[in-house]
Amino acid sequence: MNRDNASARAALLRLREQAGTQAAALDGDLRSLFEASRSSNADDEHDPEGSTIAFERAQLTAVRDATRRRLAELDVALQRVDAGTYGVCERCSGQIPAERLAARPSARTCVGCASRA
Repeated sequence: MNRDNASARAALLRLREQAGTQAAALDGDLRSLFEASRSSNADDEHDPEGSTIAFERAQLTAVRDATRRRLAELDVALQRVDAGTYGVCERCSGQIPAERLAARPSARTCVGCASRA
Protein backbone atom coordinates (compact mmCIF):
# COMPACT_ATOMS: atom_id res chain seq x y z
CA MET A 1 0.00 0.00 0.00
CA ASN A 2 1.50 3.33 -1.02
CA ARG A 3 1.71 6.37 1.24
CA ASP A 4 -1.35 8.09 -0.28
CA ASN A 5 -3.47 4.98 0.20
CA ALA A 6 -2.19 4.55 3.75
CA SER A 7 -3.11 8.13 4.67
CA ALA A 8 -6.50 7.79 2.94
CA ARG A 9 -7.12 4.57 4.86
CA ALA A 10 -6.20 6.21 8.17
CA ALA A 11 -8.50 9.17 7.47
CA LEU A 12 -11.36 6.87 6.45
CA LEU A 13 -10.89 4.78 9.58
CA ARG A 14 -11.06 7.93 11.75
CA LEU A 15 -14.26 9.00 10.00
CA ARG A 16 -15.70 5.51 10.38
CA GLU A 17 -14.91 5.49 14.09
CA GLN A 18 -16.63 8.87 14.52
CA ALA A 19 -19.68 7.73 12.56
CA GLY A 20 -19.79 4.47 14.53
CA THR A 21 -19.73 6.39 17.81
CA GLN A 22 -22.48 8.67 16.54
CA ALA A 23 -24.59 5.72 15.39
CA ALA A 24 -24.24 4.03 18.77
CA ALA A 25 -25.23 7.24 20.57
CA LEU A 26 -28.25 7.66 18.29
CA ASP A 27 -29.28 4.05 18.92
CA GLY A 28 -29.11 4.77 22.65
CA ASP A 29 -31.10 7.99 22.29
CA LEU A 30 -33.75 6.21 20.26
CA ARG A 31 -33.99 3.37 22.80
CA SER A 32 -34.32 5.93 25.60
CA LEU A 33 -37.06 7.75 23.72
CA PHE A 34 -38.95 4.49 23.11
CA GLU A 35 -38.60 3.53 26.78
CA ALA A 36 -39.75 6.96 27.95
CA SER A 37 -42.79 6.92 25.68
CA ARG A 38 -43.59 3.31 26.59
CA SER A 39 -43.52 4.00 30.33
CA SER A 40 -45.76 7.00 29.82
CA ASN A 41 -49.46 6.47 29.30
CA ALA A 42 -49.55 9.33 26.79
CA ASP A 43 -51.49 8.69 23.62
CA ASP A 44 -49.61 10.11 20.62
CA GLU A 45 -52.83 10.82 18.74
CA HIS A 46 -54.70 12.58 21.53
CA ASP A 47 -51.99 13.98 23.76
CA PRO A 48 -50.82 17.52 22.89
CA GLU A 49 -47.23 16.32 23.37
CA GLY A 50 -47.82 13.20 21.26
CA SER A 51 -46.98 14.80 17.96
CA THR A 52 -43.75 16.12 19.45
CA ILE A 53 -42.77 12.62 20.60
CA ALA A 54 -43.64 11.17 17.20
CA PHE A 55 -41.70 13.94 15.44
CA GLU A 56 -38.66 13.44 17.67
CA ARG A 57 -38.77 9.69 17.09
CA ALA A 58 -38.97 10.24 13.30
CA GLN A 59 -36.10 12.73 13.39
CA LEU A 60 -33.86 10.47 15.45
CA THR A 61 -34.64 7.52 13.20
CA ALA A 62 -33.81 9.53 10.08
CA VAL A 63 -30.50 10.78 11.48
CA ARG A 64 -29.59 7.28 12.70
CA ASP A 65 -30.39 5.80 9.27
CA ALA A 66 -28.30 8.47 7.53
CA THR A 67 -25.42 7.70 9.87
CA ARG A 68 -25.69 3.99 9.10
CA ARG A 69 -25.63 4.78 5.36
CA ARG A 70 -22.50 6.86 5.95
CA LEU A 71 -20.89 3.91 7.72
CA ALA A 72 -21.70 1.67 4.76
CA GLU A 73 -20.25 4.25 2.33
CA LEU A 74 -17.07 4.47 4.40
CA ASP A 75 -16.80 0.67 4.42
CA VAL A 76 -16.99 0.67 0.60
CA ALA A 77 -14.36 3.42 0.46
CA LEU A 78 -12.07 1.33 2.67
CA GLN A 79 -12.59 -1.67 0.37
CA ARG A 80 -11.65 0.55 -2.57
CA VAL A 81 -8.45 1.62 -0.77
CA ASP A 82 -7.56 -2.04 -0.18
CA ALA A 83 -8.31 -2.87 -3.82
CA GLY A 84 -6.23 0.07 -5.05
CA THR A 85 -9.23 1.75 -6.72
CA TYR A 86 -9.82 4.55 -4.20
CA GLY A 87 -9.91 7.88 -5.99
CA VAL A 88 -10.82 6.30 -9.34
CA CYS A 89 -14.27 7.10 -10.76
CA GLU A 90 -16.47 4.02 -10.99
CA ARG A 91 -18.10 5.30 -14.20
CA CYS A 92 -15.38 6.81 -16.37
CA SER A 93 -12.26 5.40 -14.63
CA GLY A 94 -10.82 8.92 -14.39
CA GLN A 95 -9.23 10.28 -11.26
CA ILE A 96 -11.50 11.80 -8.63
CA PRO A 97 -10.00 15.19 -7.74
CA ALA A 98 -8.37 15.42 -4.30
CA GLU A 99 -10.65 18.35 -3.45
CA ARG A 100 -13.73 16.17 -4.00
CA LEU A 101 -12.27 13.39 -1.87
CA ALA A 102 -11.43 15.92 0.85
CA ALA A 103 -15.04 17.16 0.84
CA ARG A 104 -16.60 13.72 0.40
CA PRO A 105 -14.11 10.98 1.31
CA SER A 106 -16.49 8.21 0.26
CA ALA A 107 -17.00 9.64 -3.25
CA ARG A 108 -17.17 6.92 -5.88
CA THR A 109 -17.48 9.15 -8.94
CA CYS A 110 -15.77 12.23 -10.28
CA VAL A 111 -17.65 15.54 -10.33
CA GLY A 112 -18.56 15.21 -14.00
CA CYS A 113 -20.07 11.76 -13.62
CA ALA A 114 -21.81 12.74 -10.37
CA SER A 115 -23.48 15.70 -12.06
CA ARG A 116 -24.79 13.45 -14.87
CA ALA A 117 -26.36 10.97 -12.45
